[in-house]
Amino acid sequence: MNNSRYLLLLLLALSPLCLSASVTELFSKGAQYDQVKISPSGDYLSAIMKLEGKNVLVVMETHSKKLLNTVHFGENAQVGDYQWVNNDRLVLAKEYLKGWTDVPLYYGELFAVNADGSKPKYLFGYNSGEMQTGSHIKKNTAIQATAYILDPIPNDKKYMLVNAIPWGMGSSLGYDSLQDVYRVDVYNGRRKKLTRSPIGQSQFLTNHDGEVKFVSGKNEHYDTKLFYRDDGDWISSDKLNINLTEFTPISFAGNDAEIYAVGRNADEIMGVYKINLETGEQQKIIQDDKVDPSNFWKNNRTHQLYAVEFEYDYPTYAFVDATDSHSVLLKQLIAALPGHQVHIVSETLDVKKFIIKAFNDRNPGDFYLFDTEKLKLEYLVSSKSWLDPDLMAEVKPISFTNRDGQTITGFLTLPNGKQAKNLPLVVNPHGGPHGVRDWWGFDPQNQMLAHEGIAVLQVNFRGSGGFGLAFQQAGYQKWGTDIQHDIIDATQYLIDQGTVNADKVCIVGGSFGGYSALQSSILAPDLFKCAIGFAGVYDLALMFKEGDISDRTAGLSYLKEVLSEDPKKLTAMSPAKNVDKLKAKLLLVHGGDDERAPIEQLEALESSLKAHNYPYEKLVMSNEGHGFYNDEHRAKYYAQMLAFLKQHLNI
Repeated sequence: MNNSRYLLLLLLALSPLCLSASVTELFSKGAQYDQVKISPSGDYLSAIMKLEGKNVLVVMETHSKKLLNTVHFGENAQVGDYQWVNNDRLVLAKEYLKGWTDVPLYYGELFAVNADGSKPKYLFGYNSGEMQTGSHIKKNTAIQATAYILDPIPNDKKYMLVNAIPWGMGSSLGYDSLQDVYRVDVYNGRRKKLTRSPIGQSQFLTNHDGEVKFVSGKNEHYDTKLFYRDDGDWISSDKLNINLTEFTPISFAGNDAEIYAVGRNADEIMGVYKINLETGEQQKIIQDDKVDPSNFWKNNRTHQLYAVEFEYDYPTYAFVDATDSHSVLLKQLIAALPGHQVHIVSETLDVKKFIIKAFNDRNPGDFYLFDTEKLKLEYLVSSKSWLDPDLMAEVKPISFTNRDGQTITGFLTLPNGKQAKNLPLVVNPHGGPHGVRDWWGFDPQNQMLAHEGIAVLQVNFRGSGGFGLAFQQAGYQKWGTDIQHDIIDATQYLIDQGTVNADKVCIVGGSFGGYSALQSSILAPDLFKCAIGFAGVYDLALMFKEGDISDRTAGLSYLKEVLSEDPKKLTAMSPAKNVDKLKAKLLLVHGGDDERAPIEQLEALESSLKAHNYPYEKLVMSNEGHGFYNDEHRAKYYAQMLAFLKQHLNI
């Protein structure tokens, strides 16, 4: 790319979005800024920007806000996650945009550069290319592994720690393989292996000094095993008798012998525990009575856990140590920004400056620089500056009792300035369905619909994650029955409350939500006037033969557990086998290169619809995957979605 043209594009990207842009353009456009960070010394600010559909890294001086450097890759590559590894140097992941996936692919390449653009160097990777700057950058020694920064050790100017996952057959990641930790020179990429994990699916934990002290993982029976490191040797903690499932370490707890970890006792709600690795003593620190933790927050200076975030309806914090400086400051920030949830996303080594993100249901996020000594907030940038939070819709938590007497929760997005009475409704089931849930917050698609006067319902149905294992397992083998009953009951609840017009209800979902859009319309054919299935699965038996889930042994085991192998059950729960029960108008949307729900799923449904002479509309993007990553493609989908909904909701 021509550098002068690149700078011009960057300046244009910094300009506000044209006020004449269409509604679909306004809401389909991705975030302008993300991953806003401050350097360890506080001299520099950095952020990811979107330019021509790809992520670039920008670096500027903190005081003057003068632009110092931009990092961008050519062809189909872009900047991924990045870290400051010392006061002057950044290390970033190089990602690739592929048509068959909505998530960029990462093959383990790490690239380093100074804040001012000097000393660029590939540090780690299988086949590093060169930067799009016109100058050749020498490749480092190739390695058949994918690297993740384990610890940037920002107070060590020369080294960082890298967790390397070896490749299996071909270029696939061998997550079950024993993993390596390297100390890597951040200037020349020279590496030294420090240790190898004694178990697969490893999660390492380092202490404040950057020493690898702890690892957890899964054995061949999928049991969690724990090891701590003593004089370079891994010592099994089997003797500790830690009877927790889904065990995950969070941080050390004051010394190398104690850790904070999250785990589940049987099928109860997940809790946070303090565990002594030498004696096996366990102390439950925090456990909510309704939901699993959603986030864990650590003091960057001490590496200590100080807060746990929970999200039953609105997000809240539980403080592990109320006297920790971060706890005190976070409480002050929340008070200073009423109505917002606040995250400390980056901080200096001396903890004198924070980057915080403040967001809520109407605001996708504002970034601030916070001076902890002067207690001063300085606005930096917004994720989507072209959207006015005052004009956005409120998202209200709801709960109701389903037909089986259980309390089910969800969220209702209400059009701004309209009375919550007799509204048209779009039901928006989430994907997954297991281990996934809906959250309170800003959703661009739902906000777009609300902008057009349509209420939007999201339901955390049985099977959703985050509400305890028993609640999640209640959806196993009930994809086409109990899960859909919860969606239908939630819709009927809003009708009975008078919030929704019973004659103006449609259902729209993606992935499992696309499946639900069709299956709920089959179970309750008179309830939904129209349905939109986006990247849905429509023939459940086909999931065992096509798609990336069935490609893995673990994926097949998962399908057997959550779906069943009973042909009668699979047929009864498959929309493609039950189109004769449909009455809703249909719009089917799919990516031609979708590997999660391959195009064969759409073709199976189409075949049945054609056999029954059932009309439908269709939009297929041949070079998109399981979701539309490209802003223009998303805008096209939004435009067709809105036209379809307005026609069949009669608005």
